[in-house]
Amino acid sequence: MLGIHVARQLKAAGVTWKPRLGDRFGIPDRDLDDEVFVLSNMTVQVHDRPEGRVIGFNGTTEWALDDVEIDETVWLPREDQLRELLGGTFRSLDHEAAAFRVRMELLGETLTFTAPTADEAYAAALLRLLAAVT
Repeated sequence: MLGIHVARQLKAAGVTWKPRLGDRFGIPDRDLDDEVFVLSNMTVQVHDRPEGRVIGFNGTTEWALDDVEIDETVWLPREDQLRELLGGTFRSLDHEAAAFRVRMELLGETLTFTAPTADEAYAAALLRLLAAVT
């Protein structure tokens, strides 16, 4: 799973989140950096309000957090979501020893990104893709 630091880099690079059930997210800068939340149709839902989209925490009694604006959250995309964002540039994912390698084709060049987890390798490739198109 991606850490909040890499997820923030993706957000800053222009990755936009279209919340769906099962998506993971964090709420940085509220002493919740280490907490991972999951959108569900029971307790954590997205609500469209006149003032904007918010994430509502319904029925959570463990701590007091009613709603948080989407802009205050950071999406923690899964491996499949990162691969989808790479689109047609994605070529392969390989695993050797303690590293994962993502290969992508960008502007006629094959690029390789290596990281300890598949999520991090995909994220590195996506950051490179976003840098090339902006």
